[in-house]
Amino acid sequence: MSENCDQNCSSCSDDCADRKEQETDFHEKPNELSNIKKVIGVVSGKGGVGKSLITSLLAVIMNRRGYNSAILDADITGPSIPKAFGIKEKATGNELGLFPIKSKTGIEIMSINLLLENEAEPVVWRGPILANTVKQFWTDVIWGDVDYMFIDMPPGTGDVPLTVFQSIAIDGIIIVTSPQELVSMIVTKAVKMAEMMNIPIIGAVENMSYFKCTDCGKEYNIFGESNIEKIAKEHNIDIIAKIPIDPKIAAACDRGMIELFNGDWLDNIADILEKNGGIDMKIAVASENGMVTEHFGHCESFDIFETENDQIVKSESIANPGHKPGFLPNFLNDMGVNVIISGGMGGGAIDIFNEKNIEVITGANGTSKAAANSYLQGTLKSTGSVCHQHQHKDECESH
Repeated sequence: MSENCDQNCSSCSDDCADRKEQETDFHEKPNELSNIKKVIGVVSGKGGVGKSLITSLLAVIMNRRGYNSAILDADITGPSIPKAFGIKEKATGNELGLFPIKSKTGIEIMSINLLLENEAEPVVWRGPILANTVKQFWTDVIWGDVDYMFIDMPPGTGDVPLTVFQSIAIDGIIIVTSPQELVSMIVTKAVKMAEMMNIPIIGAVENMSYFKCTDCGKEYNIFGESNIEKIAKEHNIDIIAKIPIDPKIAAACDRGMIELFNGDWLDNIADILEKNGGIDMKIAVASENGMVTEHFGHCESFDIFETENDQIVKSESIANPGHKPGFLPNFLNDMGVNVIISGGMGGGAIDIFNEKNIEVITGANGTSKAAANSYLQGTLKSTGSVCHQHQHKDECESH
């Protein structure tokens, strides 16, 4: 700390050396054999609100839609994911890392219960050990190709949630609540932690929202009138689903048959995840005079589009800062870019972007704004184009 530092960062300039030191990036790289595209955290301020249920159902729904989905069970002291999927076998590994267990329908799962000899034994570990175990589920597990990874977070705002938010590049979180009066404080805690960690909030899910009588069809508010609309408005977050009290859901979890359960309550969330709606994003397009360029490393500038709910709300053009090896992917990552679009790109750059959990779209053409809008609409897909021009190979491969 410098001699003139008064420890009041709010009064410092952005280039303050002490302030920069505090902004160290603690994100860990996943296992080198893992290719994880989107990471969604499922959180709650307290236990018993159905967080693991929502995590399981989201993985099941995205899997049914044809995506490779996975669950990282970060709730070390209260793991319930394996039971919901009826998994009893133990995870194995080799010198390359640990292998997740695949469910009946192919969902990849890693949980502490898959490593313990007796799953009924309590995990009586101190916070740092718990947090480090979760980090290893990210760095040491060979996840393979995953389109959507859902992290079942432990309740609260302690060591483990903090470690997950700091160590893993999370694309957004879903807050699970219940109608009880206590929910206001719970949501506030979860929202504030997400804001502190600069993680987008996709929306809130109210579980146990109501009970619908199978005989008369009338809905009953078992836990009283819900305040979720008021609370969501106060925190400027969306209510993206309401789940009823349904004994069949509990029975499916108890029998390990969650993959066979049918219900359309979370279809709206799946739609949001498919088109990245609800998550504030930054899309960078390698461009020249407003047009997508063929060579990523040699573009004139990067057109940056900030989006909200599938709409471009702000745009700016940043000059290409240079061609130093490995610089551009890190430069765009520091800007908070989530997606990079280009005509072509070297394999070295693609590898670095993958490490940063930034989606790469190549093979694009036309205007940069049209390319960004096409991506938001789900019509722009990567062709896997890699720049192989001999005269540019060295530069492209290293950017």
